[in-house]
Amino acid sequence: MRIHVLEDDGGVSDSLSFALNNLGYEVVFYKTAESFFSQSPPASGDVVLVDLSLPGITGGQTVRWLQGLARPPRVVVVTGQSQTVIDHQLRGLAPLQVMRKPLDFEALVDALPDA
Repeated sequence: MRIHVLEDDGGVSDSLSFALNNLGYEVVFYKTAESFFSQSPPASGDVVLVDLSLPGITGGQTVRWLQGLARPPRVVVVTGQSQTVIDHQLRGLAPLQVMRKPLDFEALVDALPDA
């Protein structure tokens, strides 16, 4: 199982890298959805953490693509946006877990499968 992190904020990426790698997770980072899409799709057993405020292709568009896969991975949305923005970007999608920034790492770890 891999954790794919789509996050353009270097500080958030660094914090996630430190915490998740220390817990034994294999983590792959992407600064844009475009760089994520240039790789093979994640496996159904993977987890994808998606920031809603990505440059270029938005987090909401990325989540739509992920949910359209034949065997979608688990998706967790990470955002510092207002509830209005969250509702707008995720309208019409299957229910998702949304975690607000600043992240509560304990809650994040609880949301992940064991490493």
